[in-house]
Amino acid sequence: MITIAIANQKGGVGKTTVAINLSASLAREGRRVLLVDLDPQSHCAVGLAVPDDQIDLSVGDCLISQRTTERLDLSRITWEIAPNLNLVPSKADLADMEADLEPSEETGNPLSMMLERESERYDYAIVDCPPHLGPLMRSALRAADTVLIPVETGYFSLHGLTRQIQTLEGLAEQTGRSPTIRVLPNQYDVRTKMAREILSELRKRFDGLVCETVLNYNTKLKEGTSYGQPITEFAPTSMGGKDFQKLAREVIASERPAMPSIALLENAERMAAEAERMLATSSTLIGSNGRPSSDVAPPPSDHEQVDKRLERIYGVMQTPEGVVFRTRQPGARRVELAGDFNNWMPHTTPYRQTGTEGEFEVLLRLSPGQYRYRMVVDGRWSHDLSNPRTEQNEYGEVNSIADVCPSPPPVDVTPALASEESTRV
Repeated sequence: MITIAIANQKGGVGKTTVAINLSASLAREGRRVLLVDLDPQSHCAVGLAVPDDQIDLSVGDCLISQRTTERLDLSRITWEIAPNLNLVPSKADLADMEADLEPSEETGNPLSMMLERESERYDYAIVDCPPHLGPLMRSALRAADTVLIPVETGYFSLHGLTRQIQTLEGLAEQTGRSPTIRVLPNQYDVRTKMAREILSELRKRFDGLVCETVLNYNTKLKEGTSYGQPITEFAPTSMGGKDFQKLAREVIASERPAMPSIALLENAERMAAEAERMLATSSTLIGSNGRPSSDVAPPPSDHEQVDKRLERIYGVMQTPEGVVFRTRQPGARRVELAGDFNNWMPHTTPYRQTGTEGEFEVLLRLSPGQYRYRMVVDGRWSHDLSNPRTEQNEYGEVNSIADVCPSPPPVDVTPALASEESTRV
């Protein structure tokens, strides 16, 4: 399980908005997410329409119990918000418990202990930190693999961010634990010159720490919070919804380092060589008498023939059993398929390995029609490079297109084979 602490010493609902919507967006991408509200203000529960008067046990009770023999099971305080998304709420009394939750070498870190017991159930733990540096914040930072700092693109944010990063670096020296620090530009208004200049300065001053994703100013985010809904439910196609989808995919992509360009070139050359070999060995050789002949050499293949052969091997193929999606992804651990047919939920449609190294396929029974789809390779979204039919989607990315006919196309039987079959009859 990867733990991400959402920390901003300015605090406010903006920090909690990021925690809620990043959690919901990761869940929509098929990841199992636990949202932990470590802020006594309890804004996560408010923003997800969890009534305070119905919260009996909260995160504070579970954390206190970690240092006792009778540990409180986290499932007793967890609220199911949406598929793949659970919330551990807080209450105002968490502030009174804060002094008892100070992490130490002797007694350990209560938050780390609590999350460690849930590591098999969830892919991500998103921790909404309190707005001040105290025992709760230190507990979150000690447990975190990544610290995500939302920063509004205003003048004073630069000064506050510098101090916060210095604090994190000092804490890392004390504990010997160095989480990855990521800066997330938030509430960005491209219309103002000030915002554009601040964003440019952020990228210049904190080079390498700033996220690729920028959260634009969007009223739908505030409206969704007032209705107790994450942006994935309230307005998934709004600018705010698109920004958080992009952020979730950036977070997922950071799980696995990008393949170096040299390796990509080597893979491309290897695939081209393999395609030539398959063309040379997989063609049926027919002699003048209609029977196989070893004396007939296969004609040389040009690049156009190679491309056509690859299209038949990889991509989308309609068969009597259904539609086969096949791809070659050397070194990939997991390949998933998302599209119109599964509500763009990749975790519901994983590819299986065929036995050939790096080759994956999945068989779907689809009704006739046109379908848009994308592949997710170890968390990275892309279109199907083996399918030439594409279109740009509303997010500025590329979808692949699959056309399913009312019935599978007939198998092409060569005259020579047809003649041989008639002779047998």
